[in-house]
Amino acid sequence: TPGSIAEFGGEFIVRGGDPEGLEGGWSPSRIVVIRFPDRESLNKWYHSETYAPLKALRQKNANARIISVDGA
Repeated sequence: TPGSIAEFGGEFIVRGGDPEGLEGGWSPSRIVVIRFPDRESLNKWYHSETYAPLKALRQKNANARIISVDGA
């Protein structure tokens, strides 16, 4: 996955860690934050042939919640 992310200008900001829920009743066991130059790059990566087999593997083996957000 890191190679496919880098191919589209992305980089891992957070990967794993020990998340602690402070409010809202959400207690994830793992957090991954990936930064892309813009939403277009993110969408190109997410829908790419490069990421497709990795995405299928992740979807088969993990329960994930994925969001996209613009930020500074």
